[in-house]
Amino acid sequence: MLIDFFYTLRAAKLPVSVKEYLTLLEALKANVIAPSLDEFYYLSRMTLVKDEQYFDKFDQAFGEYFKGIEQTAALALDLPDDWLVNKMKRDLTPAEKAQIEALGGLDKLMERLKQVFDEQQGRHEGGGKWIGTGGTSPFGNGGYNPEGIRIGGDDAAGNRSAVKVWDARAYRDYDDQVEIGTRNIKVALRRLRRFAREGAAEELDLPDTIRSTAANAGWLDLKMVPERHNNVKVLMLLDVGGSMDDHIKRTEELFSAAKAEFKHLEFYYFHNCVYDFLWKNNRRRHTERTSTWDVLHKFTTDYKLIFVGDATMSPYEVLQPGGSVEYNNHEAGAIWLRRLADHFPHFAWLNPEPEGLWEYRQSVSVIREVLSHRMYPLTLAGLEAAMRVLSK
Repeated sequence: MLIDFFYTLRAAKLPVSVKEYLTLLEALKANVIAPSLDEFYYLSRMTLVKDEQYFDKFDQAFGEYFKGIEQTAALALDLPDDWLVNKMKRDLTPAEKAQIEALGGLDKLMERLKQVFDEQQGRHEGGGKWIGTGGTSPFGNGGYNPEGIRIGGDDAAGNRSAVKVWDARAYRDYDDQVEIGTRNIKVALRRLRRFAREGAAEELDLPDTIRSTAANAGWLDLKMVPERHNNVKVLMLLDVGGSMDDHIKRTEELFSAAKAEFKHLEFYYFHNCVYDFLWKNNRRRHTERTSTWDVLHKFTTDYKLIFVGDATMSPYEVLQPGGSVEYNNHEAGAIWLRRLADHFPHFAWLNPEPEGLWEYRQSVSVIREVLSHRMYPLTLAGLEAAMRVLSK
């Protein structure tokens, strides 16, 4: 049962295990859902997909496997006439009831419907006679007959419908190859978490409350604990100006998501490469500078260091003293990058430039070499790879 569906998901590179597949079959056997394709979609996604980054791939595979399958009338069932009549009276709109009268009334309609049931042997799509989808028959769901009567489905179906959930691809931004936005940046950054309980004891500790109440002969003994907060410390160094102007939107989204996720977040700006100075306010970059040595002395080694920049410049700017386009730096940018990498063992560089262009940027190759190839593209897959390196 559903073996081909399982193999379709595996062919789509979804990490679906046999155990998860058997869980789905057990749920179906226990009748936890109604016989509905929509409900089966949610059940199968819940049991088979354990990471939301795969939701879009699942939607595509689900749509491919179940393409063309609609919820239509159960043609093989011998339904009582009075049941069908009552259902029609209950479900039909006033406009549809007027259409029935134009066709000769409900009794005549039932005769025609029963005749179609007797003659049709299976599912039908298109055409002008059988019950199915997309056709011109007066019966069916989603057809084009101006006086048609809906069989199966609902008012939102067919040519008046919203797109099926799996066809809408609401999770396409979660695909691990797409360039990311704020909502899935947050999802990826959550992989870099280390929770600790801090502050006032204002959150109920349910397990300890149960134990204490039981030990207290049933008298309620509430136990409170501080809230859990993400205790990871992050230092971000962001490239601004020049070619980075093309990536302002995604850099802002990354910074916004990081501020929301990390309680301990510090940041500084640089231009092209890190040199003697960094700054906090880009408008005052020439007057309010912070020595890079001070940054190295101020932040402890447990900070996670994240560079954000396209690494696109002349190789001279990285490798030579005086290479900065803004002032005469006494030491090469590569030396400062190495010092930062040595001081902060957990570091990574996020590059918003498409990875396919890196081989054409000599400066990218130089910086990757200096930073032990810890450069990752600003895609969901790249960000998650960076988070794995930072969390080790």
